[in-house]
Amino acid sequence: MKEYQNVTIFDHPLIRHKVAILRDKATGMKEFRELVEEITTLMVYEAFKDVPTKKVIVETPLEKTEQTMVADNAVTIIPILRAGLGMVNGVHTLFPTARVGHIGLYRDEETLEPHEYYCKLPEGIENSIAILLDPMLATGGSAIGAIDLLKKRGCKEIRLMNIIGVPQGVEAVANAHPDVKIYVSTLDRQLNEVGYILPGLGDAGDRLFGTK
Repeated sequence: MKEYQNVTIFDHPLIRHKVAILRDKATGMKEFRELVEEITTLMVYEAFKDVPTKKVIVETPLEKTEQTMVADNAVTIIPILRAGLGMVNGVHTLFPTARVGHIGLYRDEETLEPHEYYCKLPEGIENSIAILLDPMLATGGSAIGAIDLLKKRGCKEIRLMNIIGVPQGVEAVANAHPDVKIYVSTLDRQLNEVGYILPGLGDAGDRLFGTK
């Protein structure tokens, strides 16, 4: 795949280990959901080394000291419904006070094009970093549509986080939105004829919520 300055593909042994278990068809819903959250937390830890901060005065048992903390409302979490919901708690582990918006898109099974059916975002989102979440980055259509929506609502800084992607999807988003930082934990081989990632892990939403 062509290299893009705004794309980061993680190569971390802990993530690779967890993704291997995530792929296994024998992995049950509870463990699958926990793994999605754990992988998301690891990705966020690596991707937000530059999170906005502020200086505060903390009083220890011995003296007052200046310390660094994450700025208020530094990030806003935006899952793409429904599978993106499975990643929210993984972000909240590191940013427990982050507000959450939701974007609902469905994919036309024939054209594979995304269609919006829901969008609810917190006020002031234009002043924070929007973390857009979706476990799978396949054609890239849903991600591009969601980013378009966020930009129309005034978002100036957007970061897309996907657990598994394919070159086709990554390149589509990177070309459509070169100003958006894209983080993918694992890059898979290709899409099949109906738009599923190979080797992939099946339908992430079905496996998260037990609807398969």
